[in-house]
Amino acid sequence: MNLIKIAPTLPDRWSEIRFRYVAETSKGRLPAKGDENVPDTDALPYLSMEYLRGDSDATTYVSSEGMVTAENQDVLLLWDGSNAGEFLRAKYGVVSSTAALVRPFQFDRKFLFWLCKAAEPVLKMFTNGMGIPHVDGEFLKNLVLPYPKEHEDQKRIADYLDRETARIDGLISEKERMLALLEEKRATLISRVVTRGLDPNTPLRPSGQEWLGEIPTHWVLRRIKFITVALDQGSSPIASNTPAGPDELGVLKLSAVSKGRFKREENKALREADDDEQIHALRKGDVLITRGNTPELVADVACVPDDEPNLLIPDLIYRLRVRVGEILPEYLASFLTTAPARVQIRRDARGSSGTMVKVSQGHVLDWHTTLPPLSEQADIVKYLQNADSHFQSMSMELSSSVALLVERRTALITTVVSGQMSLGEMLG
Repeated sequence: MNLIKIAPTLPDRWSEIRFRYVAETSKGRLPAKGDENVPDTDALPYLSMEYLRGDSDATTYVSSEGMVTAENQDVLLLWDGSNAGEFLRAKYGVVSSTAALVRPFQFDRKFLFWLCKAAEPVLKMFTNGMGIPHVDGEFLKNLVLPYPKEHEDQKRIADYLDRETARIDGLISEKERMLALLEEKRATLISRVVTRGLDPNTPLRPSGQEWLGEIPTHWVLRRIKFITVALDQGSSPIASNTPAGPDELGVLKLSAVSKGRFKREENKALREADDDEQIHALRKGDVLITRGNTPELVADVACVPDDEPNLLIPDLIYRLRVRVGEILPEYLASFLTTAPARVQIRRDARGSSGTMVKVSQGHVLDWHTTLPPLSEQADIVKYLQNADSHFQSMSMELSSSVALLVERRTALITTVVSGQMSLGEMLG
């Protein structure tokens, strides 16, 4: 068997060892049916990815009997799913069925974690599976890892990486906060101009809708059904997991519709398509509305800026075509992204679970939109397009900075754990 090494050359006082002699992995299990959400003296948090990443508090508690349990700072490996091959630090709780606990035979947990993180890019490259990716257990066991022979050197490496990655993570968090604030500023601007107009001195009147408040006196409020000529949805053709090529047909993913922006690259190439499905091709001015998603994302909206004869709408996206001469599609799409508009969306969203909800065509047609004179709509659309170009430029700059920091973090871990940085450099 050919052994894969993550460090082809090693400095003096270093050696290498196969993963099978470093640690064993214990795959997590699904909780027993009816064993969820029952916090009691024997129950522990179920370690979901959201909880481990700090994006949420523990929401599910399960009995620890017969389950794989982790302590704080244990090493976890994501075994199945889109992030298969990623290593995380554990919290105290029950290991989920898509993860595995990594128990060390040698090395302390801190050094083992960074050793595993250095191996992560190679392990991810060799995940397999036709549908859901998963870690190849045999490949993992035979992965050759470098390590310094002196225990004190291992400790210094772990301490150095704890300190330096924490500093980089702080910079990443700061940039991500700036991105979030930028998105908030954009949303506030859109909401203001599509509900109050561009002139701050315009006299206002009550709209008649509590969720909307006041609107300019010369504007009207219309139900969408009165400014719509067509509302339909696509089908669910068989598609691949890769985007369509230049001359291929593609079907949109839900992620193609995002906060008023159309992302044409978010599509899947069709393996086969009927001629009838061409009626679902996109035209300039189509207003796309997601009909099913999480409560926060359902009825997300975007306007198609150009004809897209090779892109089709799927079953979970509505396509709305407006009455020309009454409302601009770009204006309607902007209005439906606002916080006031989402009040009526949340009111109508329905679902059997709290995680996935849908809105019907009847709901969409019954929603209200503000309706300024057409010339004023054109001015508002132009103003928002210019502002959005500015926001996107700043957002791309921040996103690029985040990507560089992530690359720097990964490179630092590889450099240190493979012995390419001397201990003197770490200390000094």
